[in-house]
Amino acid sequence: MLNNKVLLITGGTGSFGNAVLRRFLKTSIKEIRILSRDEKKQDDMRQFYKTDKIKYYIGDVRNRQSVKYAMQGVDYVFHAAALKQVPSCEFFPMEAVRTNVMGLENVIDTAVQFGVEKLVSLSTDKAVYPINAMGMSKALAEKVMIAKSRHIEGNSTLLCGTRYGNVMASRGSVIPLFINQIKKGMPITITDPNMTRFMMTLDDAVELVLFAFSNGQPGDIFVQKAPAATISVLAKALMELYKKETEIRVIGTRHGEKLYESLVNREEMVKVEDLGNYYRIPADTRDLNYGKYFTEGQEQVSLVDEYTSHNTHRLDVEGMKNLLLKLPMIRRDVLGDTEQEQYPD
Repeated sequence: MLNNKVLLITGGTGSFGNAVLRRFLKTSIKEIRILSRDEKKQDDMRQFYKTDKIKYYIGDVRNRQSVKYAMQGVDYVFHAAALKQVPSCEFFPMEAVRTNVMGLENVIDTAVQFGVEKLVSLSTDKAVYPINAMGMSKALAEKVMIAKSRHIEGNSTLLCGTRYGNVMASRGSVIPLFINQIKKGMPITITDPNMTRFMMTLDDAVELVLFAFSNGQPGDIFVQKAPAATISVLAKALMELYKKETEIRVIGTRHGEKLYESLVNREEMVKVEDLGNYYRIPADTRDLNYGKYFTEGQEQVSLVDEYTSHNTHRLDVEGMKNLLLKLPMIRRDVLGDTEQEQYPD
């Protein structure tokens, strides 16, 4: 798939970037470029991976010049750079806009300028019916990707995207927090026992991006049919895996959080294509002919449900434990498995 090609990963020092590196470094890929702002994380990666296949670029997607410097000679782009922390974006919403929206525009425009073949942009379930600044900025970023895809002519850059839910044990995930609390015998602090979240591994996230990469048409967004679990089930599964009982303390829903997340909204479910393990959401190809917006409705929109973490397949404690055991950090702790050496993200 990526034989002798150059891949650029924006925000590549994060969890997703490291998962891609683990997947492709031993293949015949020519080069993987990491564009990020954090020189410390880049140096950590340089010391850990020790390979000339990775090239590091200090820069910021907000700065088009630094994006241009990293983009020259690139065949494919996985755009993962984003501000993802809900509280941070709530207090600094314009920073979320500058990175998540304007940064994406910089990456897309530069990719088109340099003739990149394909660009896959990563999004989140929080972009569906968003109630917080992070989700709103990612929803707008999706709109930017779709709008840009309409105006690229000929055999130029193909733009598509992915949207996924909670990536287990990624940076910002609640799982490392719960594990730390269990190990120290502290109460596990959960917001709402009945709150549900989609659950997927980093490898699932990479597979979703690769599926989009192989099957995407301009403006498509792809979603994995992921299982979900309540926060209570997640906490109980971790306690059973670590064989340590501790108090569960309910602290209440935090600012900007939902009871459940949606991966596909009601309006998208009307036109979605079911591909087995994935949904393909085709781009809206309407133009500024207002009649198509105001006089041509769809009755089915009122008859379908959105795809949410409440109505997807729900994991019980045993199912959650089996999924958690796919995570290298838990396999090391619980099973003593040291075979999967992993960058300490």
